[in-house]
Amino acid sequence: MGLDRAASIEDLRRRARRRIPRFAFDLVDGGAENERNLRRNSAALEEVELTPRYMVDVSALDTRATLFGHTYDAPFGMAPIGMLNAFWPGADETLARLCKRHNLPYVASSAASTTLESLAEAADGNGWFQLYVSSDPGVTEGLIRRAEAAGYTTLIVTADVPAAGKRDRDIRNQLAVPFRMTPGVMAGLMANPRWSLESLIHGKPNIANYAGLLQSATSYAEVQKTLITPGFTWQDLEKLRARWKGRLLVKGILHPQDARKCLEIGCDGLVVSNHGGRQVAFGPPTIEALPAIAAAVGSRMAIIMDSGVRRGADMLRAKALGADFTLAGRAFAYGVGAGGMAGAERAFEILHLELIRALGQLGVPTFEAVGPSALCDRHPRPD
Repeated sequence: MGLDRAASIEDLRRRARRRIPRFAFDLVDGGAENERNLRRNSAALEEVELTPRYMVDVSALDTRATLFGHTYDAPFGMAPIGMLNAFWPGADETLARLCKRHNLPYVASSAASTTLESLAEAADGNGWFQLYVSSDPGVTEGLIRRAEAAGYTTLIVTADVPAAGKRDRDIRNQLAVPFRMTPGVMAGLMANPRWSLESLIHGKPNIANYAGLLQSATSYAEVQKTLITPGFTWQDLEKLRARWKGRLLVKGILHPQDARKCLEIGCDGLVVSNHGGRQVAFGPPTIEALPAIAAAVGSRMAIIMDSGVRRGADMLRAKALGADFTLAGRAFAYGVGAGGMAGAERAFEILHLELIRALGQLGVPTFEAVGPSALCDRHPRPD
C-alpha cells in the first residue's frame, strides 16, 4: 500500500510493521504486561459519543487552538517517545521538523535518541522538553541546565514512572540498549534491509542525552532505572517548580486530588496520561480519568490529554470532556515508520483532515467552541 492509499493511522501502522524489525517495532508499539491499557485507551475514546447539530454554517472551519499564549494551527502535538530512532532512523529530528512546519508543539523526550539541543534547533521555537527525574540529582540538574541553555521555555515533568513498566514484548525480544547482535536481531536486520541501511547511515540508536553515563547498561530495564526515581515526591516537585522559571507541566496525572496538588504547587498545566498504556497495566483509560480532573482544576490550569489518540474525532472527544489540547505519540511514529518524512506528513494529514471533517459533521465551526454540550446525554459532563 502506497502512502497516498493509507486511509487511517492504523493503515500507517500496518505499513510500518512491514518495514521495521520486530524488536524495534515492539519497542514503540508495545504496552505494559498484557497490554490491556494500550487497547482500552483507544477503545474508551471510541465509546465517547458526540451529538451532531445541523443547520449550522460550517463552510469555514477553524482548527486552531491557543495554549500558553501561542496559537497552534491544530489542537494536537507530538508526545515524547524515548529511543524513537530505533523505530525508524532519524525519526526524532524528522518529527521535530514536521511540528515546526505545521506549527505544532514537539515534546522532546529525555530518553530521545537525539540530543535535546539538536531537537530544540529542529523544532525552532516549537519545542517543549520532557524531563524524567533521575535517581541521580546531578543528572536531573544537568538536563535542566541544558534545556535552559537550548531555549526551551516549557518543561514537562513525567510523574508516572516511580517504577519501570513491565513490557512483555521487550522481555521476549531480549531488548538491550544499544542493541546486541542476538540471532533475533540479526534475522530482523536481514528481513528489513531498508531499515538496516538507514540505521547504518544514521548510526546505532542510543539514549543521546545520557551518552557516557549508560555505557555499562546491559538491558533497557537497566537504562530505565537511571531515568527514574521511586523517591520523587510532592516536596521534590515544589523544589523543581522553584528551580524552573518557565512553564511547568506535570505528565501522568490520573487522579483529581493529584491534579489539585499540582495546582497548589503552582504548575501551569497537566498532561492527563497513562503513558500510552506502557507503564501500568491495571489503571483507567486516560479519557475516563479526564472529566474528574477537568472538574477539579480545568478553569485554573491548562489540561492536555494523551494516550490512545488515533482519530481526528478523538480531539473533539477530549475537548468536550475538558481537555484544552491533545498529544499523539504512536500516531506520528507509525507515520515516520511507514515512510520517513513523507509518512510523517501523511500521519499529520490524516489526523488534521479527520479533525476538519469531524468539526463539520458535529456542526461546530471552530475547535475552541467545542464543549460539554457536544456530548450525548448519557455521558457525564465535567462540572
